[in-house]
Amino acid sequence: MSGQAARNVLWIMCDQLRWDYLSCYGHPRLRTPNIDRLAAEGVRFDNAFVQGPVCGPSRMSYYTGRYVTSHGAVWNFVPMSVGEMTLGDYLRPLGVRVAVAGKTHIEADRTGMQRLGIDPASAAGVLAAEGGFEPYDRDDGIWPPGFSDESHRYTQYLRKQGYGGANPWHDHANSALGASGEILSGWNMRYAGLPARVDEADAETPYMTRRAIEFIEQSGEQPWVLHLSYIKPHWPYVAPAPYHAMYSIDDVLAAKRVPRELENAHPVLQGFRQAEVSRNFSCDHVRETVVPTYMGLIKQVDDQLGVLFDYLRRSGRDQDTMVIFCSDHGDYLGDHYLGEKELFHDCVTKVPLIIRLPGAGARRGAVESRLVEAIDLVPTILDAMGADIPDHILEGRSLLPLLRGAQPAGWRPAVFSENNYAFRDFVREPLGRPADGCHTIMVRDHEWKYVHFEGLRPQLFNLRADPEEFDDLGADPAHAPIRERYQTMLFDWLRNRKIHPTVSHAAMTEWTRKEESAGIHIGRW
Repeated sequence: MSGQAARNVLWIMCDQLRWDYLSCYGHPRLRTPNIDRLAAEGVRFDNAFVQGPVCGPSRMSYYTGRYVTSHGAVWNFVPMSVGEMTLGDYLRPLGVRVAVAGKTHIEADRTGMQRLGIDPASAAGVLAAEGGFEPYDRDDGIWPPGFSDESHRYTQYLRKQGYGGANPWHDHANSALGASGEILSGWNMRYAGLPARVDEADAETPYMTRRAIEFIEQSGEQPWVLHLSYIKPHWPYVAPAPYHAMYSIDDVLAAKRVPRELENAHPVLQGFRQAEVSRNFSCDHVRETVVPTYMGLIKQVDDQLGVLFDYLRRSGRDQDTMVIFCSDHGDYLGDHYLGEKELFHDCVTKVPLIIRLPGAGARRGAVESRLVEAIDLVPTILDAMGADIPDHILEGRSLLPLLRGAQPAGWRPAVFSENNYAFRDFVREPLGRPADGCHTIMVRDHEWKYVHFEGLRPQLFNLRADPEEFDDLGADPAHAPIRERYQTMLFDWLRNRKIHPTVSHAAMTEWTRKEESAGIHIGRW
């Protein structure tokens, strides 16, 4: 490995963190000094977008460097083919330790592994099931009620600390305590203002921070990539004291929504607005209960990153480690009369992205406005660690030149994101859409956002005139030429997917000469 810009990579990801809920991105009430410090020491990207507005597809694009259409994991719990290459597959042969501490949402391709005769218990089987990450301490949470996985290290930790019950993850870390000693489940948002039944030091965020430090210490002189993937501020919306009470109604910003959005709304949006989470988040008293806790969870992450960044300085690892901070998607929190995610407004598809490159020549305190995508991180990490970038597989682009202040030519004109609502019967069935007719794709540049819905009319937003995305022009006859332009852009994008990951471009261009040299002379007289 030569030409390295970084010896190690610390890749931090939060789950369901909105880009605009950090002070360095302009939130007026939520102070995040440690994330701000990282931005002051690196590059803050103001136009970073995920390839899927749902955890699973978004993360698979982050981990493969490929669009959702290419890797095929179109929704949560949809396995990605065992044949897909991920970051660990590229770096592990070079002697780099690639591991995860936290959430990945990777669903193992058990059928593919069985067909290939891969033993799930073998070293190769574990890596295949974990998307190429060494599962140093994977934590995707445990789904209550009644589920308890003793192989879940965080559950083991809670039991050792004296937290009992069938599911300590739910009963303590993600629930509150009632006046009569009853468990108030964090799944019920009405209890979001109460403290979790766990000491702050035993909550998931500080626990995983300690595990990250332990991993770095254990790695010694071996180069490493650690994916520190915090499960918060993703629901259940419950925080330990004192973070449950750090913010109040006075800190809750007004929802970005206007009544005219409900008039002649797109039928898919109408479907999602019927979901319980959207109906509840459309109520002010729900937002006033939940958003302060959401902010408290973010504040806890920032405080723990302060602990982690201080450790990097004390240990000297800040001198040779590239630090990446991002999110897998945002959260509606009542904007546009919606809850959760799954659609394409900027509060969901736009994410924070901050990268600090070690060493001389790196930009410090810079703000980059070019359009970047989640798929750019794999090629960026490979580039920073001096590894080859397989351009016949990866669909992202290395951000290393931007981190060094270069002005690369021919930067992408637009970003793309995809989702499939076939898994949401409350949307699909009223529309009468077949399961294979629910794919949606967003095309966005600096001026317009176009969303294609298979079999239904599109959406169109003028981002210059309507940055809050209140006015859908998808059915406006006057904007038909704009829609046609972006439909053409979408078709061009679909035609240029990396569809031959098993053969390089160099091998393709040398094929005829290879035939000749091997003595294969087709058509010779």
